[in-house]
Amino acid sequence: MRQAPLHLRQLVEPAVTALGYELVGVEYASQGHGSTLRIYIDSADGISAEDCQRVSHQVSGVLDVEDPIKGRYALEISSPGLDRPLFTLQQFAQFIGHPVKLRLNAPLNGQRNFSGLLLGVSGEHVTIKEEAREISLPLDNIDKARLVPGT
Repeated sequence: MRQAPLHLRQLVEPAVTALGYELVGVEYASQGHGSTLRIYIDSADGISAEDCQRVSHQVSGVLDVEDPIKGRYALEISSPGLDRPLFTLQQFAQFIGHPVKLRLNAPLNGQRNFSGLLLGVSGEHVTIKEEAREISLPLDNIDKARLVPGT
């Protein structure tokens, strides 16, 4: 599952925030005859199944009218969970000091997968400490990033 194109995020964000939720991120994966659009939402009170249903109903209406995805797809609304995905520099900054796992779009020095302690954000880069080395990764090369729970 990859981060969705920016136009999908921009399309669903007003519907999510109008209901009082934070849009954490949007992922999209095309799989054969069907695709999946997954929208992560959060709130200060946490997310219930009813919250997901409310957002699903609202976002479905927007997607039906705008029709941004051709063909069949499944819409999933989810809380970020303990292994919270990270999409923006602000989200990375919020979780400095936490362990993360990242996968890059293109390898950096022959490596695509990284895990370590999130040290900081500078400009458009995220810095992690993996074992004894600090690594600066450009945000636009990060395909997927998640917190590592329970550590």
